[in-house]
Amino acid sequence: MRAAVLHGRDDLRIERVPIPVPGPGEVLLRNRVALTCGTDVKVLRRGYHARMIKPPALFGHEVSGVVEEVGPGVAGLAPGTPVVVANSAPCGACPECLRGRESLCDDLLFWNGAYAEFSHIPARIVRANLLPHRPGMTHRSAALLEPLACAVRGIEACRIEPGQTVAVIGVGPLGLMLIALAKARGARVLAAGRNETRLARAASLGAVATVSGLDDGDLAAALRRHTHGERGPEVVIEAAGTAESTEVAFRAVRKGGLVNLFAGCPADARIDLDPSRLHYDETSVTATFHHTPASVRTAFSMIADGTIDAGLLVTAEATLEEVPRILLGGHDDRAPKTAILPWGHEELAV
Repeated sequence: MRAAVLHGRDDLRIERVPIPVPGPGEVLLRNRVALTCGTDVKVLRRGYHARMIKPPALFGHEVSGVVEEVGPGVAGLAPGTPVVVANSAPCGACPECLRGRESLCDDLLFWNGAYAEFSHIPARIVRANLLPHRPGMTHRSAALLEPLACAVRGIEACRIEPGQTVAVIGVGPLGLMLIALAKARGARVLAAGRNETRLARAASLGAVATVSGLDDGDLAAALRRHTHGERGPEVVIEAAGTAESTEVAFRAVRKGGLVNLFAGCPADARIDLDPSRLHYDETSVTATFHHTPASVRTAFSMIADGTIDAGLLVTAEATLEEVPRILLGGHDDRAPKTAILPWGHEELAV
């Protein structure tokens, strides 16, 4: 089969590799749509991810397809069944899993291989995070499952109440999802970013005001100006993953507000915080990493009922051979996500 293989930093090759044979509890998936992801871009540019992937390895982790073959012991998944799969599964037995913190699992099992004609899905992921489509789902919409599940956890951690003002800093694919989910909870949403096309998309997803980091020297002040009395948003979600935007989030949030450090900053990043403001303004800080089986299922239901419109997020398509060029920057940055079609044609609704 043809597959994208990560060999190291900026080294991704389309190669011929053997088609895997599913073992006990495992599934061989015929990939219909894989989606590009900012995490994949970051991993490619640095050549690895300590927890998710070490080269040489198959690459990509957002995918929807149909069951091609099942291993011994797999029930209820006949060949031809359309399914979507998340990219990890917790062990269910470690101390973190037992206290309901599956994203912090001591043995979190990751899977990669979406940019290929077929994918080999491990038994633990089949059990925990492989879901048959609901009627009317397309592979293109279903493939949003993994990032949307991460966004669901981010929004749940913010404890948003109807009528609150929520600012999202960063208008990449996950930032756009966070905007849509905050809007669905009844929030008044502000969006901040640098890409004018994506800011316009943020407005179409429900942001009542957008702030361009290219135009406003003091982004925190600009966000505050869009709140009553310039007091600041009740919730600020940092979805850009930089030290600069993290500091903006803390300066923008109102007294008694909450900052969610949703995007991971680089390992060597450092930020300056005013501890007196944290204390005397009673600023709450939280963070969310990855997804859980519960958030995967919540995201799946949102895709099924149309809460998230894939057409506003997946706005380009490409062949498998184009993946290295796209991930290395040869794509239109205005497209939040690109649908990779391993078989060279559009998927059908089911």
